[in-house]
Formats: sequence, C-alpha cells, structure tokens
Amino acid sequence: VQLVESGGGLVQAGGSLRLSCAASGSTLSINTMGWYRQAPGKQRELVATITSSSGATVYADSVKGRFTISRDNAKNTMYLQMNRLKPEDTGVYYCNANARVLLSVFEYWGQGTQVTVSS
Repeated sequence: VQLVESGGGLVQAGGSLRLSCAASGSTLSINTMGWYRQAPGKQRELVATITSSSGATVYADSVKGRFTISRDNAKNTMYLQMNRLKPEDTGVYYCNANARVLLSVFEYWGQGTQVTVSS
C-alpha cells in the first residue's frame, strides 16, 4: 500500500484546509485509515481514524467539532476537513493505513504534509 498526502499549507487562525490521502496498491486489505500529526519537538499524535467497513470515526478531543474525516472508497482516497484552525494545529500531518493480510497486520505511512496556522 502506498499513501500520498496533499493539501497542506499556510493558513491564518480561524481558516480552513482540506487534506487528502490517496491510497494505491493492495487497498482492499485496508481496515482502518487515519490522520496523525507531529508538532516540532513533540511526539506524533492521533488526529482521527475511520474504518473501511462501517465508516466509524474516532477523533482526538482537541479536534472534535472542528475536523471531519471522510473517505471515498471508489477513489481510494481519505480526507480531513479542518475548520476553525488554531496555531496549535500546526505540524506535519501523516496519513496512516492498517491492512490485514491473513493473520498479519501491516501499517503504512505517507510522507507527510505540512500544515502551518499563523496567529
């Protein structure tokens, strides 16, 4: 599975951005996809996840009500709509996919896309 993110950039506080993650390869094996972020000097943290089967979502408390994760299975693409952005949302955003093949679970990461929110 290969993951390619796009859509990052510089935005003022209160603004919006939409990130995309295009998956290719053995996409039928993907169970869950998600977005993670890493701010300078901090550990990578979960932002949101979505399951491939039911579309169930999970959000970090810090983004609930502001961010929306979604997916388009026909396009093998996942999105993160980010509204009311705050300076603390700044970081590199990574796309993640978990795939199950028989009894093994594989984890894949994209290269990351920079999101910078100015105050």
